[in-house]
Amino acid sequence: MGDRRATELILIRHAPALAGGRLCGRTDVPADLGKPADLARLGRMLGVPDHLRVSPALRCRQTLDALWPGRSAKEDAALWEQDFGEWEGRALTDLPDLGPLSGSALAAHRPPGGESFADLCARAGPAIELAAASVGRVAVVAHAGIVRAALAQALGDVAAALAFEVAPLSVTRLRPLAAGGYSVIAVNWTLA
Repeated sequence: MGDRRATELILIRHAPALAGGRLCGRTDVPADLGKPADLARLGRMLGVPDHLRVSPALRCRQTLDALWPGRSAKEDAALWEQDFGEWEGRALTDLPDLGPLSGSALAAHRPPGGESFADLCARAGPAIELAAASVGRVAVVAHAGIVRAALAQALGDVAAALAFEVAPLSVTRLRPLAAGGYSVIAVNWTLA
């Protein structure tokens, strides 16, 4: 690929989800765009990327539109959040405590009827690589799980990526390397 790889891969987690304290991996809920001035400021700080990719989730499309009004983006179903199966829509307080699991066991754990984080990384990996293969600066507006999947690729370790917190409306920046892999420029950067 040489000089044909993106100069920067900018991953943005969507604005806070209006989920009412419930888990909403694949549940399509809107974003809380309560501070349009902050969104506009973040868009200006990031500049206009050469390419935009977005999860089909409403909260991601709304965030993208608030950051870069009028810009079109390539929607990619591989960028959906992790499928939490039977846990979808459950109150966050009613979810099981997975804290005792090791990092590798947590990455492999599948909620009933859902996918594991390792499954998410396998699903999203080609889409992340495709974005990185674009020329120029590429922004991806997606979910915390997708940001962690990109970090897993950069680190070469799926379980290690679960140690990262990914705040709503945060920016993680990776530099695709000509020889393959990534260097990590910034993780979980926010305006606050």
